[in-house]
Amino acid sequence: MPSPKALRALPLVELGALLLVALLCLVFQLRLPGRLPTDADERAMADVLARDARPGDAVLLFPWWTERARLFVPPSVPVYGWLESDRADLSAHPRIWVLGQPDLPRSDVGAFEAAFLPGRKALGPEARLGPLSLRLYENGRYRPRHWVASESASAARVYLEQPDGSRQDCPFDGRAHRCPGPPYLYVAPEWHEIFYEPRHCLWMHAPGGPQRLVAEFANVPSGMGLRLEGGIIFEFAHPKDPRLSTAYLGVDDAATGERLLDVPIPPGREGVQKAEVVLPPGPPRTVKVWVQADNAESRQVCLDVMALEPAVGVKP
Repeated sequence: MPSPKALRALPLVELGALLLVALLCLVFQLRLPGRLPTDADERAMADVLARDARPGDAVLLFPWWTERARLFVPPSVPVYGWLESDRADLSAHPRIWVLGQPDLPRSDVGAFEAAFLPGRKALGPEARLGPLSLRLYENGRYRPRHWVASESASAARVYLEQPDGSRQDCPFDGRAHRCPGPPYLYVAPEWHEIFYEPRHCLWMHAPGGPQRLVAEFANVPSGMGLRLEGGIIFEFAHPKDPRLSTAYLGVDDAATGERLLDVPIPPGREGVQKAEVVLPPGPPRTVKVWVQADNAESRQVCLDVMALEPAVGVKP
């Protein structure tokens, strides 16, 4: 049992600890302005990008949460930054500008480089604009897109398909292909978040039961890597309630019925799910992009399909 003297000293110890924490917080706040960029720093960075960025370039934020830079980056250059975005392939972009604030607290340059650098090569020295750093990299993970479903949505034929092959069309109203039934049954390109990552993708909510929601696309190039990417948006992927069901995403060859790609997303599986197949050379084909779930509750799917140049070392 503590002595009476120790008990009397305890409030002084607590007060000393509080004063120390307050002093450390004050020092942190006093030092922080020197680590943050000014508007002049941000404008200087924007001038470099406006002068030197090429079509197809992108900006990656480091750390990912330094969102203020988005206010200054030229609108023609897309900006990426989300939790673990340093691991993203960003394969649509041949070059990436890393816009960093390495002096911020808990900016782990080593961890960032370990995730970002594989497959990338610096194209010049790092520029320092106040506390900002800016460096251009060649993106070795770049894979040119020759066709993207979300960019071709208006030309798709969309319908609800029963297991016996019967169909119910979903007419295009100028913005979306709207199906009969619940208002969420439509196909349209939209922005959604899949496990923190913002994605421009096709909204395709499973209709429920054995029927499928299908978007049929013509003139898809052969001799390419056909890639399916998709997932359950926002917080709807996390629950593992047994009454929820697996959402199935797939791509079929419309002429032969051959299953080209198939991605199951069971309850609780978060993030973007991917599958890819290399199509043999030949004439353009028509593909059926589809989604199905026995129980449509919380199966809010957003997906995209694209024809990419085959990955290095992979031949069609």
